[in-house]
Amino acid sequence: MSIPVQPSVFSIGLIDAQHVEDALSLIAPRWTTWSAQTLAQQGRPMRVGEIAAQLPFISETFVSKRLAQMHADGLVVRVGHHRGAPYQLSTFGDSLSSVHEALSNWSQTHLPLGNVAGAERVENAVQRLCLRHSTTVIQLLDANEPMRFGHIAEETGLDNGYTRNRLNRLQVDGLVARTGPRHGDPYVLTDAGRALGPVYGAVEYWSDPISAWRNSAPAAPVTTAARTHADVPLGADGIRTAAALRRSSAVPNALFSHAPQPHVPAAVATRSAPFRSR
Repeated sequence: MSIPVQPSVFSIGLIDAQHVEDALSLIAPRWTTWSAQTLAQQGRPMRVGEIAAQLPFISETFVSKRLAQMHADGLVVRVGHHRGAPYQLSTFGDSLSSVHEALSNWSQTHLPLGNVAGAERVENAVQRLCLRHSTTVIQLLDANEPMRFGHIAEETGLDNGYTRNRLNRLQVDGLVARTGPRHGDPYVLTDAGRALGPVYGAVEYWSDPISAWRNSAPAAPVTTAARTHADVPLGADGIRTAAALRRSSAVPNALFSHAPQPHVPAAVATRSAPFRSR
């Protein structure tokens, strides 16, 4: 069965929120994008020490741990079975290029980060989007804004404390805003939040292209709480299983046509907004 061409337009309301967040969780760990981009730039299998040499602001021990997790998630493969065998991107990992490009383009347009390395910009963007239920809240506001706090909590099914925490974080990250300073003033999406359709679409297409293609077809608008899918979401375990099935030893292409230089001063990694805990 042939894989359909990725659609150019995705509706935020038609994206499977849980599936997107599960997929983002695979690339959310710190330095995953840096490691993937280094492998893509070099275009050859690389040992841990070689990758660490390209990323002097990360310890070799941490690079080894990160690559081990990326291997478990199907983003990289090892070339050989001996101890110390080099790594290269799997087909699944190599196909991250569309996700990285979408995240980078969105960040450059909507996030005031200044002059930061491309991989750092992508990682910063992922940290703003990967928290559980953030996508659900954004979907709800996209379809029904403006909305008051109680309505958001009711429609998402989250308790008040969790809803408040999530809305506060989305405001800090520049995705949601309140329409006024008074208690009870409703919430709306910012321009950055409304522009997330291509990002969510790229993530869903990367993790499940057939399902994403079906979900991108025009449909009558519905609220997030009422939306259902004929296709059961893969979930985190399913995405990792799918990743394992897609593993390949093919030599990767470049992730970015505008990839930053591999040697970056340590200060680069601190220029963006600090990553916040869940």
